[in-house]
Amino acid sequence: MKRLFNLLLLGAALLVPAFCQNNAKPFAGRWDMTITTPAATYPGWMELVEQGGTPQVRVQPRAGGVHPVAGVKMEGAKLILTIEAASANHAESRWELSAAGDRLSGELKRGDKLAGQVAGVRAPAMLRPAPKAWSEPEAIFNGRDLTGWEPDDAARNHWTAKDGVLVNQDSGANLKSTRKFEDFQLHIEFNCPQGGNSGVYLRGRYEVQVEYESVLEDTLHEMGSIYGYLAPMVRMPHKPGTWESFDATLVGRRLTLVRNGVKIIDNQEIPGITGGALDSREGEPGPFYLQGDHYGLMQYRNITIRVPKR
Repeated sequence: MKRLFNLLLLGAALLVPAFCQNNAKPFAGRWDMTITTPAATYPGWMELVEQGGTPQVRVQPRAGGVHPVAGVKMEGAKLILTIEAASANHAESRWELSAAGDRLSGELKRGDKLAGQVAGVRAPAMLRPAPKAWSEPEAIFNGRDLTGWEPDDAARNHWTAKDGVLVNQDSGANLKSTRKFEDFQLHIEFNCPQGGNSGVYLRGRYEVQVEYESVLEDTLHEMGSIYGYLAPMVRMPHKPGTWESFDATLVGRRLTLVRNGVKIIDNQEIPGITGGALDSREGEPGPFYLQGDHYGLMQYRNITIRVPKR
């Protein structure tokens, strides 16, 4: 009897991965998500991969960094993701998702209550060859005023332009370019004080971290990282209160980033949007977006763009 019981256990163990794999297969890959609640509509991102027949899922919520979900399970053809476990202060937050081809749909639940709707589309691969030639640099900040830029909250705007410098004088609004771009080479110079925290969003979706906060960050969240996804290859000395530069080349999802003349990211793929992104429509052109809702006194200058030559 014991031998039969062990064989049954072994058979069950062999069947579980196949069951998980078959049920989770429609959800595999990367997804650009949109969450709609009574209060707001905001972007998100999800990736599901199979490891040993078990789904492994990470998500990018509205803010903060990408992270693994607290729990994942299949209920028939439905994928249940625990985004945030229950605590003494709040109920469990979860997505309950169904897949149909290249689309996801479902509900955001908090405890037993419906809190919103969740929708997703399969994220585009954006595989494009590097351009053979680039245009001449064009300034997209004129150094005199905010022409070509607009705050996301005019009532809380502290961005001003003076003597060739774009200054955020206090924590408040973020600032985005009125023009949108697809593939490009960006040059931007920045001056970040000790304790400062900002970011340069490429296409309004991928944050290049700009920060000299008092707490030392890990490499996925320090200066020059693509927040939560890509760490700089080189850890460079801190230079708070001095002028530094980024030169970013973005083609499709692939980014090369040079800081102060040193290559710190070399043609690496950005998996998905970062926290605070304007939207999750990754296949579309997007603006440049400067974070201003953290510690103020950030300065930017000499912002130029090159685009592929037609």
